[in-house]
Amino acid sequence: MFDVLKADLSACLERDPAARSKLEVILTYPGFHAVVFYRSAHWLWLRRFKLLSRFWSLIGRILTGIEIHPGARIGPGFFIDHGLGVVIGETAEVGRDVTLYHDVTLGGIAPSIDSAAQVNQKRHPTLDDGVIVGSGAQILGPITVGKGARVGANSVVLKEIPPGATVVGIPAKVVRAKPSADAGVERRFDAYGTRADLPDPVQRVADALLDKVQSLSMRVEELERQLGERDQSWGLSSELEADADVDECDDEADCPETKN
Repeated sequence: MFDVLKADLSACLERDPAARSKLEVILTYPGFHAVVFYRSAHWLWLRRFKLLSRFWSLIGRILTGIEIHPGARIGPGFFIDHGLGVVIGETAEVGRDVTLYHDVTLGGIAPSIDSAAQVNQKRHPTLDDGVIVGSGAQILGPITVGKGARVGANSVVLKEIPPGATVVGIPAKVVRAKPSADAGVERRFDAYGTRADLPDPVQRVADALLDKVQSLSMRVEELERQLGERDQSWGLSSELEADADVDECDDEADCPETKN
């Protein structure tokens, strides 16, 4: 357990430029305090001291404002930045080197009317290694957030996220796919799971609709031009036929009306 806590402590120093020393993190970081409470409560949970582990977890919640169920499984290098309001459910699974910001929820959406049938059932999400979840994001249900994925602030995730993807919005939509290995671009740490150059998904849809409207408008104009040319050709043909009829009737004896 102590080796895992050392990895958690190192993660704080690596991902928060405001952290000046290990002592500062140990004394002043509620996110790290919450992880320490969780590690000890989880140790008790695994040894079937479940009531004691829940009570110890409650003490940690009162002191830090962060609620982590002792039954959750969290890998080393876990970092909660700022931390207030974070909630992690019982069956949540978190991989290595995962970062969460404040007000993040890893929650379940199973109905509470049949709680007995849901005991020991997977109800909460799984976060693979290297995931970053921005502040206020809600990840709900037994879904998987793929390795290295980014969840933007205030997003609501209800479906699986592919590895390396960046999602934003309510409900969350993929705005950037996993970087190609052939591109030679190193994946950097994205604070709050977002970057300033992320495309706006709503604007992207609006631009696509405008492009479609423009192409349809150009097509309608082309069809109108073709119909106009066809009408002109038909009008010219009708005039030629009328002139031909007149020429044939120059001799009154040849015209049917004259015969009558």
